[in-house]
Amino acid sequence: MSQVSHNTYQLKQINVELVKNSIKLLGTATKASIAEATRLSVATCGTILNELVQSGEVMETGPDESKGGRPARQYKYNADFAYVLCLLVKTEGGIHSITYALANLLGELIQETTLIKDHINEDTIDNLIGEVTAEHDNIQAVGIGIPGVVHEGIIGICDVPDLAGKPLGPRLEQKYKLKVTIENDMNMTVYGFYNLQNFEGEKTFAVVTFPKNQFPGAGFIVDGRILSGNTNFGGEVSYLPFGMTREAQMAALHSPDGFVPLAVSTLISIIAVINPIAIVLTGELPSTDLLETLNAGCLQVIPEEHMPRLQIRNNTHQEYLAGLTAATLESLAYHLQVVEKR
Repeated sequence: MSQVSHNTYQLKQINVELVKNSIKLLGTATKASIAEATRLSVATCGTILNELVQSGEVMETGPDESKGGRPARQYKYNADFAYVLCLLVKTEGGIHSITYALANLLGELIQETTLIKDHINEDTIDNLIGEVTAEHDNIQAVGIGIPGVVHEGIIGICDVPDLAGKPLGPRLEQKYKLKVTIENDMNMTVYGFYNLQNFEGEKTFAVVTFPKNQFPGAGFIVDGRILSGNTNFGGEVSYLPFGMTREAQMAALHSPDGFVPLAVSTLISIIAVINPIAIVLTGELPSTDLLETLNAGCLQVIPEEHMPRLQIRNNTHQEYLAGLTAATLESLAYHLQVVEKR
C-alpha cells in the first residue's frame, strides 16, 4: 500500500470513529448534528453514515421533527450490532473460577455466568470461548483478565500455574480470528475503578490487593493512563525489598502482627513513587477496622499534604468487569498514536 493510500485509509478510519462516537453520545442525531459534533462536512458524514447503515451498525430512526422544509433523517447507534466476550479468571482461597460476560457495543451487560472449575488451563479457556462464540455469532472481540503478568498475549508469572508461560493470546487469535485482549486483573480493576469515579481531569489512582494465600499485587492509573511498565511487570508489589524471603513475606501477611507493617510499607512505596489521589485496598486480608491504623502508619513517613485517601473494598468484581469490558471495547476502535517530541 502506498503512503498516500495508507494515509487516506487512516483518515477514513479516524472519521468513522468520530461519527460512531458522536452518535453514541448524542443518542439520536441527524447528519447536521453529527457534522457539528465532529467538525466534519455533512457530505463526509453522509457517506460514512450510509456505510454504517448498510452494515447494520447504525439505524435510521425516522425523520426529525419538521421545522419547515424537508425533515432530516435521524440516526441511532445499534448497540446490539455486536458483542464482546469478557472472561475473568480468578483463583481465590483455593477456588478456581471463570466468570464470562457478554456486553454490547455500549458496554451494557447482556449476560453473566460464573463457572467453578477444578483447574484452569489453556484448553479450559479455549473451550469456553468456543462454546460461547458458537452460540453468539456476532462476538467481535474477547477480553481475558488473569491474575498474572501478560506481555504481548503471552502469560508470565501467574497465580494459575497451568497458564504460566503460555502464548494464550496468539493461540486464540489465530484460532478464532478475533481481537483478543489479555490483561492483568489488577490493571483492569484499577481501570474500572477509575472510570466509575468520574474524576474531573486526569488523575493518578491506585488499587492494591491483599488476597488470602497469594502474594499482593497492584494496579496504577497515572495521569489518566494505565501504568504497566516495559514488560507489564509494574504492580508486582510483592517484589518490593521487604528484607525477607518470599516465604517469610507470605507468612507475615497472614499473621496478626505482620500484615500491617507490610501493608504500610507497600502503601508508602506507592505514595512516594506515583503520588495518587486515592488508594483502594482489596482482597480478603484488609478489614475496615484496620483503615485508621494503616493511615496512621503511612503518616509516620508521608507528609500529610501528600497523603492520599485510603479506602477498603473487599469485593471489586463490578470494577474488574467494568475495566475489562472497557478495554475490550477499546480494542475494536481504530487508534492512531501520535507521539509528541519534547
